[in-house]
Amino acid sequence: MTPDELADRLDAAADALPDAIERAVAHTAMVGIGRIRANASGRPGPNVITGRYRSSWAADGRRIPYGAECTIGTREPRGRRLEFGFYGPDSLGRVYAQPPFPHVGPAIPFIEQTLKTQMGQAIQEALS
Repeated sequence: MTPDELADRLDAAADALPDAIERAVAHTAMVGIGRIRANASGRPGPNVITGRYRSSWAADGRRIPYGAECTIGTREPRGRRLEFGFYGPDSLGRVYAQPPFPHVGPAIPFIEQTLKTQMGQAIQEALS
């Protein structure tokens, strides 16, 4: 391979990489949501009664220069209480002694590993 051919190949990879990263981040977000929802489907996470809380988890992804970013979360106000627990009175004066039911924290190592794997595959895809 000549230096010019290598330069052309690297230029093509640089053009393809942002799209590959965006797909990898989107895939990781969906896998992460699935893991969080699974963890929120009973002990040690919270018990499922209606499934509304579990279905409230969503990803908000967007394209940024040369890649993508994503935030996984819920707008349910009980999300923090379920994850970290809550002890004491709330704003209405009700007193709680709710232990934590972690479901997000245990999913983080899996999400990190999935993202690392997906980034490696995105680079391979861009280079091929």
